[in-house]
Amino acid sequence: MSIRKAFVAGMFYPDSCEELRHYLAHFNATIKEPLPDVTPRALIVPHAGYIYSGYTANLAYVCASKHTYERIVVIGPSHRVYLEGASLGEFDTYETPCGTLSIDKTFCDTLKNAFPFLTHLPEAHAEHSTETQMPFIQHYFRKTKIIEIVYGKLSSTELSTLIDTLLEAEKTLVVISTDLSHFYTQEKANALDTLCIEAIKTLNVEGFQGCEACGMTGIQALVLSAKKHSLKPYFLDYRTSFERSKDASRVVGYTSFVLA
Repeated sequence: MSIRKAFVAGMFYPDSCEELRHYLAHFNATIKEPLPDVTPRALIVPHAGYIYSGYTANLAYVCASKHTYERIVVIGPSHRVYLEGASLGEFDTYETPCGTLSIDKTFCDTLKNAFPFLTHLPEAHAEHSTETQMPFIQHYFRKTKIIEIVYGKLSSTELSTLIDTLLEAEKTLVVISTDLSHFYTQEKANALDTLCIEAIKTLNVEGFQGCEACGMTGIQALVLSAKKHSLKPYFLDYRTSFERSKDASRVVGYTSFVLA
């Protein structure tokens, strides 16, 4: 049996199940605003260390947790490995500190047969942009099957055709992983990140000019698909690493949305 190991446990999030649950309980205890009462078909979530972006990501998962899905497809950019197209994580199970998740291999085969840009490159899956989502999924959707897709050199139009297929599949939740601007001052980051957030809020593909999200391809692809499928974006949160580091000279931006 092939297992997708948890490569960044103990770095981006706790490698102890007890500590991980403590984090999630803390995030939930500090939710201040009511969440949208909708049925999410897609999420946009950050992928930094939980101390920086975990609260922001958790809001989207809590919103989706009131509903049941057959599969959750997590799509994130490759940070470590160069690849053409995208890689499907065709493992048997996915390891998290609180237990394993099952991978929907049948649906993986369906996708691979439909989209020539999908391959299986095992080394591409030592990737934090997708892995940081799995402890949330294990906590809120432990019986739901997952699919991990890590993309490299791929156009947003190509990726959007894949997302269209996912949205056409009943009871499938799409998760797009991205952080926003990196290592600007707090003031500059707020200005750049506002461009990204407004473009998502208005589903304006042309509005991303100046946005510096690392998962730009994924966001733009989702916006293209959202327009086709009449999905509405609901903004949940925006913050930067300043809230934790208190260093305004060099921050990273994070946001979360649900689309329903």
